[in-house]
Order: sequence, then structure tokens, then C-alpha cells
Amino acid sequence: MLILDAVSWACIVAGSFFTVVGTFGLVRMPDVFTRMHAASVVDTLGVGFLILGMAIQAGFSLVALKLGFLLALFFFTGPVVTHALAQACLHENIQPVLSEDRRARARAEIIDESGGRQP
Repeated sequence: MLILDAVSWACIVAGSFFTVVGTFGLVRMPDVFTRMHAASVVDTLGVGFLILGMAIQAGFSLVALKLGFLLALFFFTGPVVTHALAQACLHENIQPVLSEDRRARARAEIIDESGGRQP
């Protein structure tokens, strides 16, 4: 019983850590795409560990089954919602903030290789 308590509390502490880190990421990130990444960390790791820890604490019971359904709901809907939001941002021509634009550099290299002509 002591081992199950230790494992469940380790999961709850890990979930709390990822939730706090993801929340700071939501505040600190520069654009919507990196904020979505921080939110997905909160969804998958934070909520996943929290629910897993609570399910271990509940033991084999109806409560653990309900927590398992909640965990499955988060794992299946979280990535779908994040993808839909990213697609909506791209559809509205919201561009990511990049410290280095690799696409422009790649186009410049192609133009240089072709002797000044655009392909």
C-alpha cells in the first residue's frame, strides 16, 4: 500500500509540475502557435499524470474507471482541438513568429544556385 501511495503521489507531483510549466509557457510564449504547444503540454502530460495519480489512489473501483474515461477523452480530443486551432490560424493567415526564417533562406539559396532566376 505504501508503494502505491508513493507512485500515485509521484504522478500527482509530476502532473502538477507539468501543469505549472505549461501555464508559464502560455504566458511567456510570443505567438499563438507556441502557446498552443504549451497548452498541449498541459493537456497531455499535466492532466495525464494527475488523472493517473488519482486513479492509482482510487484503486480498482468505479471511480478509477471514470477517471480512465476522462483520461481517454483528454488524449483523443486534445490533439484534435490543437490541430483544428492551428489550421484555423493558418487559414486566417496568422504567421508564426520565427527567430530565423528558414523558408526565406532556402529560397535565397535556390535563387543563388540557379544564377539569379527563380525556379
